[in-house]
Amino acid sequence: MTNDLRLAFAHPLERSEATAGRDTLDRISLRDYVEEVEIGAFQAERGTRQRIRFNVVVEVRPSTKPLDDDVDRVLSYDTITEAIRHELAAERLNLLETLAERTAERVLHDRRAERVFVRIEKLDREPGALGVEIVRSQRQAHRAGLRAVPATQAEADERLHPLVAYLSPETVASDALPAWIDALAAQALPVILCVGAAAIPAPRTSVPAAQRRIDLLAIEQNAWMLAARDRRCVVVESRTELEWGMGHGQMSVWAPSKVVLDAHDAPAGADPEALALWFAHGFDAARLVYVGTDGATDDSDLSIDRLPVAGADRL
Repeated sequence: MTNDLRLAFAHPLERSEATAGRDTLDRISLRDYVEEVEIGAFQAERGTRQRIRFNVVVEVRPSTKPLDDDVDRVLSYDTITEAIRHELAAERLNLLETLAERTAERVLHDRRAERVFVRIEKLDREPGALGVEIVRSQRQAHRAGLRAVPATQAEADERLHPLVAYLSPETVASDALPAWIDALAAQALPVILCVGAAAIPAPRTSVPAAQRRIDLLAIEQNAWMLAARDRRCVVVESRTELEWGMGHGQMSVWAPSKVVLDAHDAPAGADPEALALWFAHGFDAARLVYVGTDGATDDSDLSIDRLPVAGADRL
């Protein structure tokens, strides 16, 4: 019991050694790697950055070929640090558990990694360190069908690229809306709808953070109005739900609050047309259509069309 308790608080390297199986595996480790990020489920943790510390150990099957001092023949330390940086940059997270899971999944994408220990601790919430530790194996990842990143460029190219359609408030309220939903439903691409704010005036405040939330909620009100007008339109708020909808033929209406507030690079305000452009880039959209407005512009190669409210036949 005493030994079990000691191992529970030991470094992941000691836990790896103590729980090793019969196979002889190599180990690479990352110790006391600290990043300063915005993370946390509590309101007090929003809008502020805190230090989090990573300790990661990866068990690696030894190479069957001579290394010849060639870095391409080993699992690099960069595999670990890049996994951490990628997941931190992807979106703002509430839970250390989520960050640990995603980091482990990304490391295990390298088939040479047999097992990974991930410990993450918050250093600024209490006098001590608050954290979580997980252990994940290649076998678990294979059984669960986890693929953190595409295995090949061809697989990456096969990812779904949606048609993002921004419907102005006038379009949502117009008699032309059924024609637009019919035209969008007939497209070969998965469709995600973005909308402008409801016509009802939103409350005004002098506090920018509060005003941003109010404005985002005004957009979501109109998303629900759209869903009420056509049952094919399903309001969703998370990236996971949006990706599921793309893969299952669902026409999703984006409720932006969660994705925007959790993102590191979202526009500072809550202008719905600018958010639609940012969203289209974030989801690698094949096409963005602004309906009933000129919309936002940028200098990227994203295909952007601007059509009038009565222009569904031109989609």
